[in-house]
Amino acid sequence: MRDKISQLFCLQKNACKNNTTDNRGHNVPTKAANNGTMCANGTIGTEGPEATETDSSGTGRMRKPLERNGSTQNDAVHLERRLGLFSGVALIVGTMIGSGIFVSPSGLLVRTGSVGVSFVIWLACGVLSLLGALAYAELGTMNTSSGAEWAYFMDAYGPAPAFLFSWVSTLVLKPSQMAIICLSFAQYAVEAFVTECDPPRGVVKMVALVAIVMILFVNCYSVNLGMAVQNVFTAAKLVAVVIVICGGAWKLMQGNTQHLSNAFNGPMPNVGAIATAFYTGLWAYDGWNNLNYVTEEIQNPSKNLPRSIIIGIPLVTLCYALINISYLAAMSPQEMIESEAVAVTFGNRILGAMAWLMPLSVTISTFGSANGTLFAAGRLCFAASREGHLLDILSYVHVRRLTPAPGLIFHSLIASAMVLHGTIDSLIDFFSFTAWIFYGGAMLALIVMRYTKPNYPRPYKVPIIIPVVVLVISIYLVAAPIFETPRIEYLYALLFIFAGLIFYVPFVKLGMTPRFMNKVTLFFQLLLEVVPTSSMAMFE
Repeated sequence: MRDKISQLFCLQKNACKNNTTDNRGHNVPTKAANNGTMCANGTIGTEGPEATETDSSGTGRMRKPLERNGSTQNDAVHLERRLGLFSGVALIVGTMIGSGIFVSPSGLLVRTGSVGVSFVIWLACGVLSLLGALAYAELGTMNTSSGAEWAYFMDAYGPAPAFLFSWVSTLVLKPSQMAIICLSFAQYAVEAFVTECDPPRGVVKMVALVAIVMILFVNCYSVNLGMAVQNVFTAAKLVAVVIVICGGAWKLMQGNTQHLSNAFNGPMPNVGAIATAFYTGLWAYDGWNNLNYVTEEIQNPSKNLPRSIIIGIPLVTLCYALINISYLAAMSPQEMIESEAVAVTFGNRILGAMAWLMPLSVTISTFGSANGTLFAAGRLCFAASREGHLLDILSYVHVRRLTPAPGLIFHSLIASAMVLHGTIDSLIDFFSFTAWIFYGGAMLALIVMRYTKPNYPRPYKVPIIIPVVVLVISIYLVAAPIFETPRIEYLYALLFIFAGLIFYVPFVKLGMTPRFMNKVTLFFQLLLEVVPTSSMAMFE
């Protein structure tokens, strides 16, 4: 079967002439040197897979590069740096502005019971997302490997916490995020054709599955096509946002300000209600860290990563604030709560015969967001598998199209299962609770590495108070709902996280591999036409 794969891909053996494969089971090449070893990233070291270099801070001390053993330009097959500043901003904005702003406003009003408090939480969620993203910018410029939290946990804590993150994110977080967005896409798409009753649930789920298949095809076919779709859909959704804002401005100029006056009337929500309201708002902002998952494909990441964040997140926050004001200019808070499709109701009130533009705009927005979500999720799977934390086949890329097709397909299959068996509200609560455990872990990782790796060059550095503040808030967001309104689902989430250790110890720590896995890997290589990014040394 190996010969068939070699013939299929027309591989030249001299492409990996001097390469050997390490014994960790994930096909990372090493090259022998006279005085040390050559790592996959091309740097020379004395012992082990990481290289030591002189610290550029002027202290004369030695440091180890934080990048993982990944694909490089010298590899026969590798991920290419194709994302510039515009594509980086489009990925952030296009992923953040998805279904949340069209689904979450009513949920936030229900949980706060106050127009003023809900608006403050919307703004606070934007500020929190910006602070978290700025801290991620420091982490992403320190370590330009793909994988975001997984790579940072490896640097700060070691392989076990990193594995737990990849375990939860691959099986729950990223697929549930995509499932939620595709269900919202389907809800709005079907509602455009059903006016007298609620859309049939079965039809909604089938449309969501079709959307997943379409997005999977786009991202497996070409990275350039995936980013072109992202750029176009981001521009289209910004046009939709402008339509909503202009409609709200027109209503305000007519004097419809009654729902905005006395915004803080009513009882203040309790601590637990505020935390769950933050979950709802932060879901609309989620995606602020997606660019960190694809840093290996960003052109000049030390500059374009922080620039994309600084441009993208304030833009989204401004859009969200103006959209909420526009909603309240056209609808009462009670009408927003009763509406299952706030944006569609808004369009019916404002646009008249052109009301069909709103469901169309929402479907465009959610489709683009789902595209960006899968684009980033596939890179997490790729990065973790390359280090031996997941199945080897998930770290392979298509031999001609240079896309991480196995990881994309794997995420899409799990998301499809969640679409068939889940609901939007239940998925959002589980996603938010679990995600902020790891967001807080990333903030702690940054603080830890300020002390454990003080001399490592940081092209972008944030004040230490920023990760501290985000860490404290993440602890509050995780703990407050547990103490205020204990639910068995929170216990299930924690048990699922630590259940990953059952698989980590035998398969990662001890390196045990079932005998049949080699045949399975080779079978899927033939089926998907994929190869490892390690100069394909397996054919030597």
